[in-house]
Amino acid sequence: MRDATSNPSGDISATSGDGPLAVEATVWLVRLASGEATSEDAAALQRWRSQSSAHRQAFAEAKLLWEVLGPAGDMVRERAKISAVQAQVATSVIVSRRNVKLGRRAFLGGALAASVAAVGYVGSRPPFRLWPSPGELTADYRTGTGERQTIALADDVSIVMNTQTSIDIRSGAAGTRAFELIDGEAAVTAKASFEVFAANGRVTASSARFNMRRDQTSVCVTCLEGAVRVNRHDQLVEVLTGQQVVYDDNGFRPVAPIDVAVASAWERGQLIFRHEPFARVVQELNRYRPGKIVLLNDRLGERDVVATFQLSRIDEAVVNLAQTFSARLRRLPGGMVLLS
Repeated sequence: MRDATSNPSGDISATSGDGPLAVEATVWLVRLASGEATSEDAAALQRWRSQSSAHRQAFAEAKLLWEVLGPAGDMVRERAKISAVQAQVATSVIVSRRNVKLGRRAFLGGALAASVAAVGYVGSRPPFRLWPSPGELTADYRTGTGERQTIALADDVSIVMNTQTSIDIRSGAAGTRAFELIDGEAAVTAKASFEVFAANGRVTASSARFNMRRDQTSVCVTCLEGAVRVNRHDQLVEVLTGQQVVYDDNGFRPVAPIDVAVASAWERGQLIFRHEPFARVVQELNRYRPGKIVLLNDRLGERDVVATFQLSRIDEAVVNLAQTFSARLRRLPGGMVLLS
């Protein structure tokens, strides 16, 4: 049984936002908007939000998206209400109705105000990537959804930027050419000394081809040819051809082998999945198309997927997935797609 502090439902699955926290935040909104919220619900929400800044930001983003969707989100909200009630019964986390009920408007308004104040929302990552963040808007180079761009820095360094990527050109140690990966993913071919910075880490290469991907919580470095050195604080890791390392606030994860053809497929206009969970596949598709695919079925999200999709026909990939796994597909305005 899940504790209400960590997850108010545990039933709704969605590849929206940036992961599980976005799902939990949406379920909190469902509860608050139901008109049945109690004082104990309010206390439970505050405990959930107090766990980390990521929790607080997830709630602020979910609330803002809730408002942005407006009438177009009615079906999402209706489906979520049904699932939330079922999950609450199943996990016995319904709060006693003897508690004092709070007004929906006051509850949502107060919670949103607290979230915005705690997160400093104006300068944070926009919800569901509906628009670029301030850092992305001021970047030297930026790609939009589904775009790729190649940058040549002289004859010995080239950069291929993937979808939704922002970089700033800068100088590295001892005047070495470099750039900062603000967000997204980039493939680098370096025939001379070159550096890439991302989230308090630095990758150094002199004759190599490598890929870097930065999301909200981690940075992934994949060596496609040659070798690269990854520095973070006082730690140093060497990554060889066919290897990958990930680092985050907790440090480095173990270096792991990687299929180079799969990791670099986007450069060739493809997405290749080899035994990936359905939820992970949907998460990747969301990077390359406008709007958002929302997954409303836990079991479907766990299904194993082996597939190759063409980025030039990304919407066909969504339809093919739904047909292959007998999933129900519903389209909403603004590029929203529901899979259940």
